[in-house]
Amino acid sequence: MNRFKLYFMNLYFYTFFLISSAIVIPLLFLFVFFVSLVMPERHVMRRFRRSISWYGKVMTSVPFPFIRLRYEDRSGGASDRSYIFVCNHRAASDAFLMCVLPVEAVQVVNTWPFHLPVLGRFARMAGYLNIKKMMPEDFNEKAAALLDEGASIIFFPEGTRSGNGAMGPFHGAAFRLALKSKAPIVPLCISGNENIPPKGSLLLRPGTIRVRRLPAILWEDYKDMNVFSLKNRVREIIGKELSLMECRA
Repeated sequence: MNRFKLYFMNLYFYTFFLISSAIVIPLLFLFVFFVSLVMPERHVMRRFRRSISWYGKVMTSVPFPFIRLRYEDRSGGASDRSYIFVCNHRAASDAFLMCVLPVEAVQVVNTWPFHLPVLGRFARMAGYLNIKKMMPEDFNEKAAALLDEGASIIFFPEGTRSGNGAMGPFHGAAFRLALKSKAPIVPLCISGNENIPPKGSLLLRPGTIRVRRLPAILWEDYKDMNVFSLKNRVREIIGKELSLMECRA
């Protein structure tokens, strides 16, 4: 793609993003306010989180056909329950890509997303978990309560995006929660968005992004593991699948 088309694509996307956000954000605020008058909070949050997911679907479809998003479900017919999703982390766009999951979900994030003028407001309203601002006991208690309510939890256990094809070491929070809650762990592999946008830049580049959902690891499969062995096992599963997706096997 020449530079003119590249800049045009970015101008088109960010213009649409700003205009649609200016419309959608007030509507979501009004939606939460009025629905909360007649429905229990649990039902309100379920619908609000699904609304955020639909908003993400619109945003990720805008750059098509320059940027294509493919969701590949290899779960083998997963049941309708709450999960702990564990994802590799390559780009700032990873959080948007979670809209492909057909579940109600809450993301675990660092502090900086809450400071974003649009997304930060959505994150706070949806009950996203700021792992940097919570004590481990409080975090596990809140996350376990969300799982019991039927909401899934999404982790990026590398903690920061790599910006390339390499996968960093995993932190243990997701796996401590799994051992506490006995929830199924779903490995999620993200490939192709290292430069959409590149680390340290807002400039989107054309490409195909693939999000592949793998079969869940059930409590019976990991109940005898500790945090260290469990996180390394899940990291190994994701790493091998990424190699297959990118023909590095």
